[in-house]
Amino acid sequence: MALSTPASDTRLPTPSGAALTAPRAAVRGSSLWRDAWRRLLRNKLAVTGGVVIILLCLIAIFADFLAPYSYTKANFGRLYEPPSREYPLGTDQLGRDVLSRLIYGARVSMLVGLGAQVLIGVPIGALSGFIGGRTDLVLTRFVDVMYAFPRLLFVILVMSMLGAGLINIFIALGLTGWVGIARQTRAQVLSIKEKEFVEGARALGAGFGRVMIRHVLPSALTPIVVSITFGIPEAIFTEAALSFIGVGINPPTPSWGQMVGENQQYLRSYWHLCVFPSIAIAVTMLSFTFFGDGVRDALDPKLK
Repeated sequence: MALSTPASDTRLPTPSGAALTAPRAAVRGSSLWRDAWRRLLRNKLAVTGGVVIILLCLIAIFADFLAPYSYTKANFGRLYEPPSREYPLGTDQLGRDVLSRLIYGARVSMLVGLGAQVLIGVPIGALSGFIGGRTDLVLTRFVDVMYAFPRLLFVILVMSMLGAGLINIFIALGLTGWVGIARQTRAQVLSIKEKEFVEGARALGAGFGRVMIRHVLPSALTPIVVSITFGIPEAIFTEAALSFIGVGINPPTPSWGQMVGENQQYLRSYWHLCVFPSIAIAVTMLSFTFFGDGVRDALDPKLK
């Protein structure tokens, strides 16, 4: 009697461990910040702007090592020299190296741009949106009053009272630079505080501080980051305008706006004194603008 051949095994193959862990790894590798980072890297203009910003920060940090001369060193035998091998960007009315003064001017601009984004607006906007009621009404009206003042005019008035100087610029910009962030934070908190996870945290007994710090503010972080990236070039331009009209940085500390303001009358005869600082301001503001646009698009969940 012939032996019957075994029937073909119709059982489904058991999935391997790699197949089981692959979806989990994919889930773990996908998050808001990872997806935003990938989208940001695909934006060439944003990446270029970020690289320029990093280079400017490095120049500002290591200005003492990168500058070929001291920004206060005068050489009265080499006045108004055009760009040459010894002085790549020429010399100014006191024989000082323009390149060295530009390098040290980057330190002032980056400090003002990064340091003027004071976090006054975040707590004010968060408290206004989360508490609501009369507190929201009072804080909102205060923000509206501050928003009604022309920012540059208000900063000029404050600088006229305090006097020129880097610390006073921080104070003047900080008094007006928080308004936009406060309004955005309030709008975000108003929409987030009614979400289910916030109500769940309250139901579990979380206090006001824990709900605000652990749940509400992290969810409202995206527009705050975007607002800061756009506020930095505005602060740099405001500092340049203040130094241009003579109420900004005290000489001999160099500032790009101060260099443009001091040498604007020499534009036809000694063009290098005004053109190079203007290019530095333009490149810095374009870099922050491109990077801010990229961050805004990368953090937009609609583009996912």
